[in-house]
Amino acid sequence: MIVNQMALIRRELWEHRSIYVTPLVIGLIIVMMSVTGHVAISTMDQAVDLALLGATNVGENERAVAINVMLISVSTVMVLAMWVLTVFYALDSLYAERKDRSILFWRSMPTTDAETVISKLLTAVVIIPLITFAVIAATHLITLVITSIWVAIRGANAVHLVWAAAPLIDNWMTTLTVMLALALWLSPLIGWFLLVSAYTRRSPLLMAFLPIVLLPLLEKSLLGTTIFADAIFVRSGKLPLFKGIEAAEFFESAGNLQEMAHSGISLISIIDLGRFLSSPGLWLGLIVCGLFTTAAIYVRRYRDDS
Repeated sequence: MIVNQMALIRRELWEHRSIYVTPLVIGLIIVMMSVTGHVAISTMDQAVDLALLGATNVGENERAVAINVMLISVSTVMVLAMWVLTVFYALDSLYAERKDRSILFWRSMPTTDAETVISKLLTAVVIIPLITFAVIAATHLITLVITSIWVAIRGANAVHLVWAAAPLIDNWMTTLTVMLALALWLSPLIGWFLLVSAYTRRSPLLMAFLPIVLLPLLEKSLLGTTIFADAIFVRSGKLPLFKGIEAAEFFESAGNLQEMAHSGISLISIIDLGRFLSSPGLWLGLIVCGLFTTAAIYVRRYRDDS
């Protein structure tokens, strides 16, 4: 089972190169923007010198929050891209093999429909976040190296200003935890996308999002309730991963990072895995994901147009 899963996941990486090409391209764009930004800033000599002098005289916590904002900005862009990539991958993964008839070849291999669909689910929930995280970490390091070179050229101490204050481990641990938790929290949608990919004959994107938009509208107009809207839209901002606050509420307040910096609180310290793992919403979502995935396995097995 494990050997088959490893082989099937390698197949996903081979067939869907966007899984690693997309974050690499975005990381490259961020690095190029960093270089361009440093070159542009260098034209303001007096202001830059004053800023570096001020940064040298402030405390380490204040420098850490400035670097953390930069690191989190990079991570946020990459995580958003990861989610878009996950949606398109899940919608294409089972649809494409029927469209190009490659399913006939893969069915001749010693793997079951359940193993194949589960490998695609694992790719969406685990592999894509891990690959994206690796690119995030590399982008962080390259960006900091570029910043260090720029600071050194300006005559300042790059080790003191950049590396001594950069909370890399804290940022990386938090980023990886949030990415994996987000994938699990939104797994019902991933399961739904896999089911649509296995069933639809054309336009999987339209077929996936049309019910997501229409059902809440119909429910509101006919029944006056918002059960579907809460389950689909409100759920995404209710990730119970932070201590005493929801994800959307935390990131909506720009002052949270500054407040944490002045008090010396690390990002990982606000992560509450116990709250997340004990949340009924998580386990209910995993059950829904399991039901959708089981339906996708059944549809793939008995689909008559493949």
